Amino acid sequence: MKGKAIYEPKGAAAEYAKYACNFHIGCSNSCTYCFNKRWGWGNVPKLKSCFKDENHALEVFEKELKANLPELQKHGVFFSFTTDPMLNRTIDLTYKAVNICVENCVPVKILTKRAEWVYQLWVSPIPKLISFGFTLTGHDDLEPNASTNAERIEAMRKLHEAGFKTWASVEPVIDFVSSAEMMRQTHGFCDLYKVGLLKGKNYDKWECENFISYCLIEFENSKIYFKESILKQAGISRLDLPGNCVDRNFNIREL
Repeated sequence: MKGKAIYEPKGAAAEYAKYACNFHIGCSNSCTYCFNKRWGWGNVPKLKSCFKDENHALEVFEKELKANLPELQKHGVFFSFTTDPMLNRTIDLTYKAVNICVENCVPVKILTKRAEWVYQLWVSPIPKLISFGFTLTGHDDLEPNASTNAERIEAMRKLHEAGFKTWASVEPVIDFVSSAEMMRQTHGFCDLYKVGLLKGKNYDKWECENFISYCLIEFENSKIYFKESILKQAGISRLDLPGNCVDRNFNIREL
């Protein structure tokens, strides 16, 4: 699937979703480690050039969704890799696309670093079709315009209490102590952790191994997906992980 709106991610992105939607490029969260900077997309979200305007973007999205409906009903749609879908400049289009998904029984996964929208909870559709993820690094200093990690954690708690499935992107690991603390603080209202390293950075093998061992002990009742990046640097095979460690195709809605 290689649509203008919906496409099949490759590489490390594919470890998050089989299908994704990007309406915008660029992000005002201004995270220092973000790959958006490498592409020169900047700090102001802009509608992709293949769309005439937001109405056109939504028309394209709905057409592509309905043309691939059985596959998308099975695997869902992820928002988004090239921006934060819950920014003031992006949330309206996200909202409309999510409603189209729900009307067509297509599951939705959202990943964000924003928390303020939760207090005007705009999601009225069926909770079981939508799961919300928050990137949690424990380093507000590297994410200057995003909601604080504490605010994201509180937003996750509220969403979980409201009946939504929640998950955390513990990526990139800036340091293992901070990442472990993010997991500890969300334990009990985070349904799935996805853990990955900063692309291109070499970590200490012993620290990677110890962190994985710590997670397996402290969060033995939690579902965890260790991305290929951390398993490779730790020298650990996915086949050797216990049952609570899921693969990339794990369906959070089955919990």
